Amino acid sequence: MVVHPFLWLILIPLASAPLVYLAGRLGGSAVARGLALLALLLTGAPLIITAQDLISQATLTVALGMVQLKFDGLSLLLAVVALGLGACASVFSIPYMAGELGEEKYYAALLGMIGFIIGLGCAADLFNLWVWFEAMAVSSYMLVAFYRDQPASLEAGVKYLVQSAVGSVLVLLGIAAVFGETGRLTLNHTTTATTGLLAAGALMTVGFGVKAALVPLHTWLPDAHAQAPSGISAMLSGVVIEAGLIALLRAISPVLGEDSTARFGQLLLLFAVLNMTLGNVLALKQTQVKRMLAFSSLGHVGYMVLGFGAAAYTGQLAAAQGSMFHLLTHGLMKGLAFLSAGALLYALYVANGTHGPLTVQDLNGASQRYPLVALTLSVAVLGLAGLPPLAGFMSKWQIFVGGVQADDPLLVVLVVFAALNSVLSLAYYAPLVNALYRRVPSEAVQHGKAVSWAMMAPLVILSALVVVLGVWPALVDGLSGPAARALLAGWQ
Repeated sequence: MVVHPFLWLILIPLASAPLVYLAGRLGGSAVARGLALLALLLTGAPLIITAQDLISQATLTVALGMVQLKFDGLSLLLAVVALGLGACASVFSIPYMAGELGEEKYYAALLGMIGFIIGLGCAADLFNLWVWFEAMAVSSYMLVAFYRDQPASLEAGVKYLVQSAVGSVLVLLGIAAVFGETGRLTLNHTTTATTGLLAAGALMTVGFGVKAALVPLHTWLPDAHAQAPSGISAMLSGVVIEAGLIALLRAISPVLGEDSTARFGQLLLLFAVLNMTLGNVLALKQTQVKRMLAFSSLGHVGYMVLGFGAAAYTGQLAAAQGSMFHLLTHGLMKGLAFLSAGALLYALYVANGTHGPLTVQDLNGASQRYPLVALTLSVAVLGLAGLPPLAGFMSKWQIFVGGVQADDPLLVVLVVFAALNSVLSLAYYAPLVNALYRRVPSEAVQHGKAVSWAMMAPLVILSALVVVLGVWPALVDGLSGPAARALLAGWQ
């Protein structure tokens, strides 16, 4: 059997995960780190080949027995974000996780999570979408609770496990209802939405909405993102919640009829309002940096959902493409923010033998000892706030333009509301940046350790991408455009 290159995108990380664990147990942590980085590097080759194949074909399909996998523009976007951010997190983790008990498990679980995310993007039916989704969730549970000797970490892991498990059961019930109504599980648009299908859609919206952090299903997120190792915080916020959102948008296709797609769009618009409002309001009162960034992720999910909701409500491609672009830029910016904060957390606490939370007050004067880290963190949060000429401004702008182009009064009002929310986010991002550049350094900064090159390299790369995509957003039109078209094709 000929194995299509896109299958290697899934096979290499998944096959490498147990090998990394065994090699780490037998040869030490350094071997596990090296093999994990090699696996991610090797995965880049099939990614490039597959991206080239998609230029001539909108969808690549492979059947493995009764299981069918398809790779389209949306799969490519998710794979790029997962692999790119995963590689940055892996390099960053070399000094950050050095000497931690179970380091080989960390890299094995990280590789597995990346492979499962890519597999989720390639699922062609509801049941296999659920299987990939569950596998991704299981690997992320272990990483959230990695610091098992810390009560707060275990509490976050249990909360994440319980809420995600309940969501997964609801998804499975929804899938069973779809099969009972239609006798099929393919991710194809239906013509008439029956009461049973609408009920199935509600179950799947709640189930997948837990992982996508849709308000009020988000309560696991601030604890999980704050307590996980910083490299995993970047992955959770930068790609895992986005994967949950993509799973929801894919899974809803079989239950949407011609008369219900617009209503689903209205539901998404409601979630957008809730996420933007609550995310920004809750972030305002946070004093811990990682919790602040976690709550801000709720708001950014709201911006993405705004574009997707506008696309479902009106059929506008531009709004969906803007959200796809924001999915990419949010992964870059939030990954950069968590890794930059993690570098300071390492220098001020971890390297000194403690695991205390990094507070905004700890950042006072950090630019004097860590000028490059202070700069990258500033780029990240100002980009998240939507300041030009950074990537966050351009992706939000595309969403807003897509909403206004629909020429619908409701969407115009929501676009104005979203723009005001973006301004509101400066109320918690600006004090953070101000703290970095104060003249008198905090006691934590004065006693901080050095930040290694392995931590700095991903920060510089991600910062450059945030600036470049802000100045030249058309550079990734080949990713966001096909992804938006693939999504809308499933709804029509």
